[in-house]
Amino acid sequence: MSLYLLAFLGGVLTLLSPCILPVLPFVFARTGRPFSRGSGPLLVGMAAAFAGVASLGAVAGTWAVRLHQTGRVLALAALAVFALALLWPRLAHGLTQPLVRAGNALLARRWGGASDTGRAASLLIGVATGLVWAPCAGPILGLILSGAALAGPSVHGTLLLAAYAGGAALALAVLLHAGEGRRARWRARLGGGAGARRVLGAAMLGGVVAVATGLDTGLLARLSLDAGTAGLEQRLLQSALGTGGAMGAASGLQRVSATQAPGVPSGLPVEPIQPSFEGGGPWLNSPPRTAEALRGKVVLVNFWTYSCINCLRTLPHVRAWAQKYADQGLVVLGVHTPEFAFEKDTGNVQRALRDLKIDYPVVQDNRYGIWRAFHNQYWPAIYLVDAQGRVRHHQFGEGGAGRTEAAIQALLREVGHPPAAPGMAVQAPQADTRGVGLPPDSASLRTPETYLGHQQGSGFASPEGVLRDRPRAYTLAALRLNRWGLRGEWTVAPEYVQLEQPGGSVALRFQARDAHLVLGTVPGRGPVRFRLTLDGQPPGADHGEDVDAEGRGTLDAQRLYQLVRQKGAVDERTVEIQFLDAGARAYAFTFG
Repeated sequence: MSLYLLAFLGGVLTLLSPCILPVLPFVFARTGRPFSRGSGPLLVGMAAAFAGVASLGAVAGTWAVRLHQTGRVLALAALAVFALALLWPRLAHGLTQPLVRAGNALLARRWGGASDTGRAASLLIGVATGLVWAPCAGPILGLILSGAALAGPSVHGTLLLAAYAGGAALALAVLLHAGEGRRARWRARLGGGAGARRVLGAAMLGGVVAVATGLDTGLLARLSLDAGTAGLEQRLLQSALGTGGAMGAASGLQRVSATQAPGVPSGLPVEPIQPSFEGGGPWLNSPPRTAEALRGKVVLVNFWTYSCINCLRTLPHVRAWAQKYADQGLVVLGVHTPEFAFEKDTGNVQRALRDLKIDYPVVQDNRYGIWRAFHNQYWPAIYLVDAQGRVRHHQFGEGGAGRTEAAIQALLREVGHPPAAPGMAVQAPQADTRGVGLPPDSASLRTPETYLGHQQGSGFASPEGVLRDRPRAYTLAALRLNRWGLRGEWTVAPEYVQLEQPGGSVALRFQARDAHLVLGTVPGRGPVRFRLTLDGQPPGADHGEDVDAEGRGTLDAQRLYQLVRQKGAVDERTVEIQFLDAGARAYAFTFG
């Protein structure tokens, strides 16, 4: 129930966000009627439409995006028609009667013995409002949407979205009730109902223009960020669920860095998890494995995904354990559970296995079946299963390699396979310091992981603001720490930003030793050349593994690219990546 309460409170906090401003004229347009026939049905329709469309969009493909765009256009047209009816009463009858008749046909009944004409119109206006409403995606809504997208269709996800929309509707209802006296005086000063209708009609047309031009997700989204509503939501999450588990509890997933790794229980207790590898596939590097066939072996299960920086920094340890203890009965299994859509592609995963020199069995878990069987919430996550098929140890996030290796040795001793040298010291494998395997420099790290798609994105600073799912020409302004922007013609999609014309760039102001960017291309496009600068200059000695000293690189696969590794003192820097060819997709910045 705490998750539903959090979702509800997140919706209530929407009232504090400037993103609510464009829909206020639509809500106030029905305040001249009793609540049960005016604002009430409107708010119900708004909440239901938003919850339904958001649920569909979170789990469906591009066809749902197109359907939603069509629905938004029709909804904006209907709201504009209603605004015109308020401005020109002589046209009101002809303009509104089709809408009223459609509402009556849908409802086909009377409510409370009164005519439902007003209720039908209010309900349909509310549905239209829900179709065009784009609340600023703070931490709570972002986690709900990302959890729904990764976990797939579920009643739980839809109910969480409904709770969020219900909180927003209740907050609006309270606002309407509290301001009734002021609105009555306002109507009187305007000369009665006719003057008030004209003002509301003009305000509604202004709301239509604001939504149609993307003002609600552009300037108002930035004002919402600056107003601190996202920070208020984050503090609410932390106080309700705890800092470490907030994201995992709210959405069923979390990346965990070395500094966030929870403690590992001592004494190797039996954990209440029934391991299962059903529902996954295909299996790579081996035939399919089952929990029953693995009885008698000690099994290390590693949940990972190939563009996750935290997972990549854990892999050197997992590879070393697979080699070091194979002869003593340890079986290492990788469960590749994707975060981004391109990570579901088997060809991409096979290429990553070759590049990362992974030869132990890996199963694709695109439907999150194995993830759910283990009740997992984190990338990366390691589980140790004993010879009887029981989970005896877990490690979430980076770090804890010494404790995990000690647990491996203890479980091997239980089945009569002690380490080759009794009493040998636990020694973690050396990380690959040439690439992404080097542990993060936590002392200098001040920039968090930054998503670029509008589903989870934050910190966008281009003055044009985000226009969702449609191309727009963007310009770069001066960037503050942890803010990013675009230059050129881009489309901001739910998971990524996509370059439409050659020469565009993405830039970010950061402070960290290492900077990485998850990149891909439009399917079917060839390699994309890019050029990187640090503070406007070639990176020189501070270039990453995927860039030369002049800043040149080539985007030839969908994966994580290491762009920057500062060799000296770590300072604030601005990194800009200019793509010389169209078709690049940028997903998320990560740092170390």
